Amino acid sequence: MIDSTTPRNEPSRRQFIKSSSAVVATGALAGSLLSARQAHAAGANDEIRIVLIGAGGRGTGAAAHAMNTSGPVKLVAVADAFADVAERSASELKSHYKDKVDVPPERVFAGLDAYRKALAVDCDMVILAGPPGFRPIHFDAAIKAGKHVFMEKPVATDAAGVRQVLAATEEAKKKNLAVAVGLQRRHEKRYIETIKRLQDGAIGDIVGARVYWNGAGVWTRPRRPGQSEMEYQVRNWYYFNWLCGDHIVEQHIHNLDVINWLKNAYPVRANGMGGRQVRTGKDHGEIFDHHYVEFEYADGMPMASQCRHIPGCFDRVNEYCQGTKGRADIGGATLFDAQGKKIWSYGRSGGNGHQEEHHDLFAQLRRGEIPNEGEYGALSTMTAIMGRMCTYSGKELTWDQCLNSKVDLGVKDFLSFSDEPPVKPDANGNYKIAMPGSTQVV
Repeated sequence: MIDSTTPRNEPSRRQFIKSSSAVVATGALAGSLLSARQAHAAGANDEIRIVLIGAGGRGTGAAAHAMNTSGPVKLVAVADAFADVAERSASELKSHYKDKVDVPPERVFAGLDAYRKALAVDCDMVILAGPPGFRPIHFDAAIKAGKHVFMEKPVATDAAGVRQVLAATEEAKKKNLAVAVGLQRRHEKRYIETIKRLQDGAIGDIVGARVYWNGAGVWTRPRRPGQSEMEYQVRNWYYFNWLCGDHIVEQHIHNLDVINWLKNAYPVRANGMGGRQVRTGKDHGEIFDHHYVEFEYADGMPMASQCRHIPGCFDRVNEYCQGTKGRADIGGATLFDAQGKKIWSYGRSGGNGHQEEHHDLFAQLRRGEIPNEGEYGALSTMTAIMGRMCTYSGKELTWDQCLNSKVDLGVKDFLSFSDEPPVKPDANGNYKIAMPGSTQVV
């Protein structure tokens, strides 16, 4: 969701907008009228009007990707918890996308309740890219408002949020509303072809997998004089579980989702360990800086999972699997036989998933199709949450225990920075940290 957490080969918001503005698609709509406009009684107008809720780096990038798609697209409102973020996003997008952006000052909304104002604007689609803890609330409200949705991953930070997203996903199906989730690897040609070959038995039966998101970590934002506790936490959302879910949920979900996709299934049990080795300061909130989890699928296949935020260590962001007749570097789109000889490779192309997921979504809508990625977005989010529940508790847990957990993180529809957040620092400014062996998660 933010520039500093993206792999080195993925551009920042500013770099992306600068480079992509030169290739904005200008082709006219061909084919049937957009089903969203029909549903919203918008008449024979093929323009897709979008609203951005959550205008940080990933949200601004997602809006840019949407405006790069074929056919008329117009951004008509921008909302964020913070006025400076919303105004900067609207200004940057306007400077590069010109007439594709119609966001006057009265449609730049700020505050924790800004999403409500944005949903009241006449539009077809909403991009949800605020802190993940707010995603279930924003998604549910968008579906109730009758909007198509593109929402960034993860889609929740606890089991209660996942259950809310699953319920809203079913409601979207009833209303014939599209739901897309920012697990962009599923839209990259290199991943699609690799997964297909693996599912077709190119290296035999898959007997094991390992996945990684190991890197140096992300930003911190100093506490400002007079800042409320709620504002401080939302500014530093990455370090608070109710907002982020820990980095195993916010980042590592991508890698876990790839194996769920490969298996067309979700783990049935897991155990793990983790802690805080270097990120131990008051400005590091509640989250761990390393997690290791062993997941197990119903057929007994294990998936070994590593994610770490520690500078100066071994870095890797990728997925691998072992078959009875060979092995695969999935992220590298390369297959090997049992002797280690390369037997197939996609090559270096076929990436750019952040853009491709929007090309796919808008093309489907213009064909009158209504995609819905809500279920696998929610259940891969739950996989990552399950991993955190295991590392925080130190227990082996089952899928059903985790999905049905009554222990939630206290996420509510907070509407003001004067509201009290679910967690608070102690008298010394420190936040309570999970203790394996005693922390209760189910």
